[in-house]
Amino acid sequence: MPDVIVVGGGIIGLTAAARLRAQGATVTIWSAHDPLDTTSAVAAAVWYPTRTDYDPRVLTWAAATYSEFRHQAAEHIPGVLLRPTRNILAAGAASEPWWAPAAGEVTYAGNEVHFEAPLVEMDTYLPWLRTHLASSGVRMHQRRISDLSEALAEAPVVVNATGLAAGRLCQDPEVFPVRGQILIVANPGLTTSIRTETDPPTYIHPRTSDVVLGGTYQEGDATLTPDPATRTAILQRCVALVPELAGVTVLAEKVGLRPARHGGPRVEAEHRDNGTIIHAYGHGGAGMTLSWGCADEITHLARQAA
Repeated sequence: MPDVIVVGGGIIGLTAAARLRAQGATVTIWSAHDPLDTTSAVAAAVWYPTRTDYDPRVLTWAAATYSEFRHQAAEHIPGVLLRPTRNILAAGAASEPWWAPAAGEVTYAGNEVHFEAPLVEMDTYLPWLRTHLASSGVRMHQRRISDLSEALAEAPVVVNATGLAAGRLCQDPEVFPVRGQILIVANPGLTTSIRTETDPPTYIHPRTSDVVLGGTYQEGDATLTPDPATRTAILQRCVALVPELAGVTVLAEKVGLRPARHGGPRVEAEHRDNGTIIHAYGHGGAGMTLSWGCADEITHLARQAA
């Protein structure tokens, strides 16, 4: 395996670095931000291919990631949980969602899909993953770049996992932000995740000691300040689904910008005279859901570039 620089410290970049290192590559991560300051740290981080269209590659990535997180949950990796999940389909939706074959044992009840979904508490998982990478020999540097050629000058293979910044670095007009606002509330004793396919979606994801409530899907909105009206709307929708949430204490509000892309994720190799750039961006709200599967493909592309 060649030496690799991974540009980007979110879940796509970190999982790619882990897989590449496991296959023998010498890996360095360049990131403008600490992993806990990336969009990944704000994510609800529940396995579900949010607003992602069917594509055979996407289904493969989703299935591989589902399997990996189930394995990690069984190994008691910090921050990785499994939750029984009710996915309430929108009226007129296909009776079997395209992603169902990736979701393990799936059952149906009326307009609901029931399965066990991995959920990742990113404030715990990202530090664990960073420590795991460091112990395996991956180096991480805080570094902001203005051109991917800066990395290519120092390694023959570069992984571009820069999220929204890829729009600028690749001059890709298809990249755009999707604003997501969530609430973290005290857990009144919930253990089952619920998600509706409404627009905006409503979701309730119990974690170890709190619950994530959402959400929004605001295309093109890059506002990072929590909106009070949105907070009220999220609470109202969630209480309508789960009355036990009435009067619950709000512990925190978070806003993140999902790095979406018209046409879906870009995961491919670009060969240049002095090396190869493997692009891995545009996952939108499905970064966690596709992460380990994309890391497998990135590793395959890096091996081909050797």
